[in-house]
Amino acid sequence: MRAPLGTFVHARSGDKGGDANLGLWVAHDGHPSYDARVRWLLDLVTSDFVRTLLPEAKDLDVGVFALPNLGGVNVVLRGLLGRGVAASTRFDPQAKGLGEWARSRFVEIPEELL
Repeated sequence: MRAPLGTFVHARSGDKGGDANLGLWVAHDGHPSYDARVRWLLDLVTSDFVRTLLPEAKDLDVGVFALPNLGGVNVVLRGLLGRGVAASTRFDPQAKGLGEWARSRFVEIPEELL
């Protein structure tokens, strides 16, 4: 089923110099499918997936680091912010809104996880 990534995935994002950092994790809300949701997220989020999910990253070096014990992933989008916040011409120069932008994007989610 197509639904926003943020249906049960939380996010936090920010700047690390010219790079953007995006953390995505599954809400630990007692849902019986928590473990399956985590496996789904870890399988879903690859460098290529991030480049598709966030078109502005299509030509960037994207690192994805699985954090299974935390139920999530850490994503580094190298160069998204150019030379950093002081030199950036982006609308969101500190990438603070990047997490909510990612959560708003529609993805295929297996119905049994909803």
